[in-house]
Amino acid sequence: MSTRLEALPHRHVLTLPTLPSAVRLSRETAERALAEWGMDLRHPAIGPALLILGELVTNSIRHAAVLSPQVTVIYAAGENCLAFAVHDRHPYQPPLYGAVADTGGGGLATVMELTLGLGGTAVVRGDADGKGKSIWITLPL
Repeated sequence: MSTRLEALPHRHVLTLPTLPSAVRLSRETAERALAEWGMDLRHPAIGPALLILGELVTNSIRHAAVLSPQVTVIYAAGENCLAFAVHDRHPYQPPLYGAVADTGGGGLATVMELTLGLGGTAVVRGDADGKGKSIWITLPL
């Protein structure tokens, strides 16, 4: 998928404390933003996209909260594409491809299975200072 994220006409940024409530709030915000952007929330990719988003925010809460008091979610969309990133200030950059589900289910294995199953892409982008990262998911619509 070669969509340039900068070219997507819709964007929204949400920063929340790394608390369990961030999962629900990030999903609700995604639904509101998509509806405001005129996207059909019944599109077959939207449900899995919200699950992916929830898993990524949950991972930040579980694994990064000790160093990252906040998690930031960036939402972007265009006519044929949905993209989002979850950013925290923990330096560890998990391997996405090859993530396995033998760690109790869920997590990055679920994220990657859903992303690839929808024909999407995933990438980890480290912060310039090396003290944080974003996991970007891009899905075709």
